[in-house]
Amino acid sequence: MTLSFHQMLSRISFSVLTAIIGIAFALPLLWFLFAPFNARAELGLEIPAVFTLQNFYTVFENKFAMRGLLNSFIQSVGGVVLVGISATLAAYALSRSDVPGKKSITYILLLFSSVVSGSAAMVPIFLIISSLGLIDTHIAVILVFAGGLLPTAMFILRDFIDGIPKSYEESAMVAGASSMQAFRDVALPVIRPGIVVVVVWAFVNIWGSFLIPFILLRSDELMPASVAIYSFYSEAGTPIVTLLAAYALIYSFPVISLYLFVNWKFGFRFFGGIKA
Repeated sequence: MTLSFHQMLSRISFSVLTAIIGIAFALPLLWFLFAPFNARAELGLEIPAVFTLQNFYTVFENKFAMRGLLNSFIQSVGGVVLVGISATLAAYALSRSDVPGKKSITYILLLFSSVVSGSAAMVPIFLIISSLGLIDTHIAVILVFAGGLLPTAMFILRDFIDGIPKSYEESAMVAGASSMQAFRDVALPVIRPGIVVVVVWAFVNIWGSFLIPFILLRSDELMPASVAIYSFYSEAGTPIVTLLAAYALIYSFPVISLYLFVNWKFGFRFFGGIKA
């Protein structure tokens, strides 16, 4: 079938526009890949004539920045564990209970959760954490993140749980299983994909957050990488591009690794299974 001139022109225009958009997105990524290995990297894209690891050696010598990566890991893992366990149990209880207006409760929690971790709530959050004596602790950061992420995590998981017919669990209990066994062996394997979604989503949110730890923490020993990255700025506020690029690449590695692991483990085949 022969294409008309206007159809060919339309396809060519679409291809050119798509290529331009792709290049616009690819240029920052190329800078992100090349700048850490360039001894004289600048904000402009430049492929280094000689690749060097000196930037990484200098970054590894910065104990404050390296400790920040460990602190980010502690806070992210702590928040993910707390959100994952709490959201799973709460979403299951909310889905299987006969509480009047439970849908409205879920939406109200979801609405107010956008305020908990926002800048507008920082003053009351700071006062609450201060009254609990938790200022300058990892626990404070973990609890605040968990409080902000929990409603949305419950909302996500509840959709998965609502898709499980109650007759599955009832059949298990008729066969002699307890309520906890029915949850563990029937519901939990099916909602596993939802838990994975919540874990990845919560980890990325906590790992990249700056405001909450910056306000609640005081000691340099507890600051996460999102705050420690500013140690690669000069006193005048100018970024040291070579070191900043190297640290940014290291900083992004855990998130990329988590994505690759989940993609390898599950891919796009997010499905569950009921234990026999």
